[in-house]
Amino acid sequence: MMRNKKQILLLIVLVIGGVFLMSTPGVSALTLREGAEAARCDGCPADLFGDTGVFKQITNTLIYIVGIIAVIMLVFGGIKYVVSGGDAKKVTDAKNTVLYAIIGLVIAFVSYAIVTFVISALPSSDKPNTTSLVSSSTKC
Repeated sequence: MMRNKKQILLLIVLVIGGVFLMSTPGVSALTLREGAEAARCDGCPADLFGDTGVFKQITNTLIYIVGIIAVIMLVFGGIKYVVSGGDAKKVTDAKNTVLYAIIGLVIAFVSYAIVTFVISALPSSDKPNTTSLVSSSTKC
């Protein structure tokens, strides 16, 4: 019972403090765009799409991670195959490890190609907007 009263009192203090800070002159609330700009580091991309966009960088990072994991699993499968000593179950497990690593790598490359195609089709600030060029050229 006493703990609930302390939590309620803490909540009231936090709300009153927040209201006080919001009403203090000189302290202004940021808009969503201003907050995003303030959080962005120097040299970080501002666009989501395009060759230097956030999605392209995330996709590139993920494909590197998947590639590294696939190579590690291929080596692990090869080691399991060599160490199997002719045991049929261990040989099958090793072959499955190699097979699944290759299948995972193929799926990763196909998904990378699809994502790259979709990202290149989306508009970005580094590509000119063709609709605005058409509409501006038809005006006299």
